[in-house]
Amino acid sequence: MGPGDLKQTIISLVPCDDRVLVGFENSDDASVYRLNDEEAMVQTLDFITPVVDDPYLYGKIAAANSLSDVFAMGADVKTALNIVGYDRKNHGTTDALREMLRGGNEKIQECGGLLMGGHTIESPEMYYGLSVTGLVHPKKILRNNTAKIGHVLVLTKPLGMGILTTAIKRDLISDSARNEAIKVMEALNYLPSKILREYDVSACTDITGFGLLGHALESVGPFNSFAIHCGIVPVIKEAEELRAQGIVPGGTKRNMKYLEDKTTIMCPTDKCYEMYCDAQTSGGLLIAMDPEDAKEYVKRVEDLTFGYATIMGEVIPRGVSPIMIY
Repeated sequence: MGPGDLKQTIISLVPCDDRVLVGFENSDDASVYRLNDEEAMVQTLDFITPVVDDPYLYGKIAAANSLSDVFAMGADVKTALNIVGYDRKNHGTTDALREMLRGGNEKIQECGGLLMGGHTIESPEMYYGLSVTGLVHPKKILRNNTAKIGHVLVLTKPLGMGILTTAIKRDLISDSARNEAIKVMEALNYLPSKILREYDVSACTDITGFGLLGHALESVGPFNSFAIHCGIVPVIKEAEELRAQGIVPGGTKRNMKYLEDKTTIMCPTDKCYEMYCDAQTSGGLLIAMDPEDAKEYVKRVEDLTFGYATIMGEVIPRGVSPIMIY
């Protein structure tokens, strides 16, 4: 579902309780519920349909995608529950199911979490994900919409996953590009999030189905804009080549339509717009942070992000639109 339709669907369900520190009225990455003065519970849920054929790799990617929302809030994962749609009639033996869950559990364990069970239903369309619970100090929550003017924008993973996974499904991708996409998607945002907490960070979110610009839009306030530098945003090279051939997923096209009147393109070409709207799976962290801290942070996470982490914009006073591409 696109960001506009989703917002209209859930707007009447916002909870009213002073223990709710983060609800869903501002489209943050996860909810936060205060337990006491020292602890707050972070909760999120996400699942996806297969993006690769290998069930083990699909399980790892789907779990990484689900866990990421907790890391985006500056929290640590504690427990997770499996959410599975699977049907032996359509999907064969349970061997694939076993491999999928094995891959997911490895990612849960990688960040110190515990798998506590889950729920499986028979479904003609396979899907897998997690309901995740984490903990954070109530005063150390990272929000998505609190970016300070003067801070720079850092992105920790490259764009292009929507285009690449579409190409995988159509068998239009090289083995090297497929492997690169899988490597990026299965990588947890866990350690980049832990290191991030040592710096002056004003906002953080992760990039998933609404694309870079969609999640950036959710993160701007009434008095600031996100200025993004065309050509500096990290993109997997083959994704750009496939985009030029018209290999673009439906979710990306929905994002483009929704964002067209909220984005000002000031660069010589508008080709970047399509890529920056690309619907991601298990994307990177988008961080607003102090400029000097950002330089050090990007160096520290270079190996963890396969060299993709980049300072690719800044938070500026409100311009002609919430998002501006130079």
